[in-house]
This record gives sequence, structure tokens and C-alpha cells, in this order.
Amino acid sequence: MRTKRLTVAQAIITFLNNQYVERDGVEQKFFAGCFGIFGHGNVGGIGQALQQTPLFRYYQSRNEQAMVHASAAYAKMKNRLSTFVCTSSIGPGATNMVTAAAGATINRLPVLLLPGDIFASRQVDPVLQQLESPSSQDISVNDCFKPVSKYWDRINRPEQIITALPSAMRVLTSQSETGAVTLSLPQDVQAEAYDFPVDLFKKRIWLIPRPIPDKEILAKAVAMIRASKAPMIVAGGGVIYSEASQVLKDFVEQTGIPSAETFAGKGSLDYNHAGNLGAMGATGTEGANTISAKADLVIGIGTRYSDFTTASKTAFQNANVKFININVAEFDAYKHGALQLTGDSKATLKELLKALKGYEVSAAYRAKVTAFNKSWDKKVSQAYLPTSKGLPSQAEVIGAVNDFTEPKDVVLCAAGSLPGDLHKLWRTRDPKGFHLEYGYSCMGYEIAGGLGAKMACPDREIYVMVGDGSYLMMASEIVTSIQEGFKLTIILINNHGYASIGGLSKSIGSAGFGTKYLYRSSKTGQLDGKELPVDLAVNAASLGAEVIKSNSIESFKGALQKAKTFRKTTVLYIETVAERKMAGYGHAWWEVPVAEVSEMKEVKAAAAKVKENKKKQKHYL
Repeated sequence: MRTKRLTVAQAIITFLNNQYVERDGVEQKFFAGCFGIFGHGNVGGIGQALQQTPLFRYYQSRNEQAMVHASAAYAKMKNRLSTFVCTSSIGPGATNMVTAAAGATINRLPVLLLPGDIFASRQVDPVLQQLESPSSQDISVNDCFKPVSKYWDRINRPEQIITALPSAMRVLTSQSETGAVTLSLPQDVQAEAYDFPVDLFKKRIWLIPRPIPDKEILAKAVAMIRASKAPMIVAGGGVIYSEASQVLKDFVEQTGIPSAETFAGKGSLDYNHAGNLGAMGATGTEGANTISAKADLVIGIGTRYSDFTTASKTAFQNANVKFININVAEFDAYKHGALQLTGDSKATLKELLKALKGYEVSAAYRAKVTAFNKSWDKKVSQAYLPTSKGLPSQAEVIGAVNDFTEPKDVVLCAAGSLPGDLHKLWRTRDPKGFHLEYGYSCMGYEIAGGLGAKMACPDREIYVMVGDGSYLMMASEIVTSIQEGFKLTIILINNHGYASIGGLSKSIGSAGFGTKYLYRSSKTGQLDGKELPVDLAVNAASLGAEVIKSNSIESFKGALQKAKTFRKTTVLYIETVAERKMAGYGHAWWEVPVAEVSEMKEVKAAAAKVKENKKKQKHYL
């Protein structure tokens, strides 16, 4: 057997550089390169290997959490068919990645993490940044990755990568099991040389199949659909990852079954399609929440039924409601006591489409859905209009951006009150035009995610919408975007605090306690003094971005025009009122615990409301 002598790090990078995926006859490289920050735990290993392998491009990040966010966003835009490697040193560099690793796994997005680790030889223990345990020497901070990784391994001997690397790829390329994959690399092992089999480094193509469910189960699903009178679809991210939007459109048009959208599934149908009910659940539209309350059959496609989607299990009120779930992940296909169609969304919908020839919902039901679609669009237009002479509302800013953008442009967001408003109000015209990280809703994802999205589709304009709270969490990748020439347009909305949780705090009777950016008052001892004099526009300019400040919606619209002429990352700064204006509709409820006993009457009232709403919750068995 022919061998090649390489360090472990060199062998890893060589292997990763030769991994490809293929779906529907289209082949592409799986790894687009490596994000990294070097420290003593990886500079002489993975760092040296990257230096001598320029074809496997290295990207210099500013924050380890951010580089994993960027990689996940890239994978999301690439429909999980390509991603990045992320390398860090040991200790804080590694644990900085844990938060974003959790986000990648929760959102089922592939990212490969290569954190440095302590010395496998143990001769120099405790090494700088090493966590010591009196009960075991086989532990490090990298064990923190175990619960948030879909595959985890520690490489203590060079030859272990011969089996570990293919195992990692198996998980990364699985449409049902993908997420963060962690290979912990002791710093001494990274630099060790070994005679690896040459065959390990051959080009390998991982085929991405489109499995279809068992024919007998498909037949039962067809019978259930034909027997239903008020069916509906809940379209999740699986529709988009499977590239099933056109098939879903054909299915909705042939059968008349309407479709509502989760955060990840928004864009499955164009916003103005007659069968599109829009946002589903706690942040849902009037049509989606009215139809879901009476639906006798729910067809979940590529959704994991988060609490926002189900309005904390209050959305589906029909006593006899049944579920059919189409999902490539068996775990999700079984949810809500459903008839499980475990398979690829696109392939499974094609099978159902053929078997349902001749079936349609009633003309009255179809007309009702169409009316909801049109009436909601009127509400959106109304929300976009200026409402006062003072500071604009968040809805007005969303409307200005939406009206300005092209169909192929991408709006990107993750946390705060923006996601809920975007879910309701954004007029999506392309399956990839709405990029929300709402499985983990991680503050700080936005700018890093925008970078990853732009790297995945450099021909599209990326509009990152971020509040001041999330901006302060992680603005570092503005620098990376400028360094690499990936232009972002960042809409920085300042409402002087955590407006989303402030609104939630008020709804549970706590009056927004601790959610505004204010000085501590010498009189009350609380954070209820004057506003802090923070200038985020100056901060963004200091990182190298172009900055345009607006004081009205009209000037903001002009700023959008001007920003399009710039070639580097541009921050559009605008202040808005803190209060949200969009009402909830139907069963638009999200369960958040409220203190059962309190001296505050507002908290008592909120607790009473929770008890009433909980009466509507159902178990779907």
C-alpha cells in the first residue's frame, strides 16, 4: 500500500480539499475553505498546513463565534451542500465557538470545527489555558462541544483520522443528521508526522440521495388527503433545502391546499401566490392562524414544529385534526402523532402530486384562502405607511427596504423584534430571499451571517437588518467583510435597548425592567436614568464601513439609493420607536412563564392570561 508522510494537520487539510458532493447530477466541492484565528493550540499544526495549501483558502476572522455563524449562513444559502471549516486555538478560542455550534446543530446546518486541544502526551500538563479535572486527565474544555455536536471525536493518535474523517463527512453530508461536527485536535498531535495511505486523499464524491417513503404509507397519506375537507400545509426549511419550491407551487395549484410558512420556510411560495397564507403561528398572519384553527389535516413539509410555529401548541384547534409529516429526518417526521412520510421533500411531493390527480379542495375553500392572501397584502401596505411625524416605526423601515430591493436580494436577521415583524411583513419573491436564523435566534448572528451569505452568493445584495442590541454583541465581521471585499448593506436600527424583550417584559407585567440602555439612577438605584450617549454610527465607521445616518423614512430611502453605489460594506443608521405596532392574530400566542405569585398587580393579570391561554393547548397524539 502506497503511503504519504504528512503531519496530521497536513493530512486533514489534504483530505478535506478532496471532498465533493453530488445531487441531481450536479457536483460541487463541499468545503469552500477555512475560517480561523490562530493561537498556540493550532498555529503550528492546522495553521502551517493551511499556509502550504493555498488552494484550500484561509479566511481570517475576528471572533471565533462569528466565523461559525458565517459558515452556517453559507451552508444555509448553499442548501447544505457546501460549508466551511473553522479552526481555533485551545481554551477560550475553542469555547467561543460553542454558542454558534449549538446554532448550527439546532438549525441542521453542516459546519466542521477543528479546535486545538491540550497535549495528548500530557508531559507538559497543565498547558496554558488547560482545564484540569481531579477526576480525569482525559477531559478538556472541548468536551463542551459534545452536546451541541452531531459527531464528536478527539484525535489522540495520528492514524485515528483515517477513520474519523470519513465518519465526520458521513454526518456533515447527511440531510437528516447534519449539524456541527467537532474534531478536537491536541496541539502536539497536529504536528506529528505519519505515513498515511495515499488512497485517503483521493477525490471522494458523497452522493446526496432523494429518498421517498414506503409506497404503503404514501397510499395512506393520499387517502387521508382525499378524505379531508379543510387541509393545510406548513412549509418549513426542508422545502427550501430540498429545492422543492416549484413542486410545492404545483401541488398547491393542483390541489388548492393552502400553505403557511415557518421562519425557515418563508419564501417557499412567492408572497402574492393565491395559495400562500403567509407566516404561521405566534408571529403569524390572520389567514394562516384562522385556517390553522379549523384545519382537519395538517401536512408538515420539512418543519420541526417549533413553539413559534405551533403558537405553543394552540394553533390547531380542530378536535379531530390529523397530521402528515414529510421530512427527511425521521425524528421530525414522527412529531404530533403524524403519519410519517420519511423522505426528501421534493421527491415525496412529486409522488403525492401524481397520486392526487383529480383531487381538489372545494371552490369556496380555495376562494377563502385567496381572499386572505389579498387582504393580508393590504395590511402589509398599510403597515409600510408612515404613522407619525416623529421617529419611524420598525415596520416603516422594513417597508422601505422591501420596496427598494430586487427579487433576488436577501434580507437577513436573527434576533429581537425584527424577526417577528419580518415574518409577517416581508414580501418574499425568491426562495432564498429571506434568511432568518430563528432556530437559535442568536444575537450577534446577523453581521457574521451576512458575511457567510454574501460569500455563498456574491451576485446578490445582502441586506442585514439588526437592532442595536445584536449589533453590540458582534460587529467584528464588518472588518472581515471589508478585508475580503464582500459588501454588505447593514440596516442598523437603534431603539436604545432590548426592544423585543422589553415588549415581552411589559406583556408579563414587568414594565420592561432591565431592557433599556439607561444610566443607573442615584435616586432609585435602578437602570432608569438618562439614555447612554453611545454613537453606534461612529463605531461602525471606526471598523472601516461606509456610514449613512438617517433621521426620517424619506432620508432613509435616499440612503438606500446611495448605499447601492458603494463598493464596500455600508451601515445605514436609523432610530425607531421602541414599541412594535403589529398586532397578533387568532392563536398568535407564545408561552413564556409568568410568576405565579407577585405583589405586582400587572404580573398577577399576566399570570391569569397565561392560565387562560394554556387551556387551549393540545397534545397531538
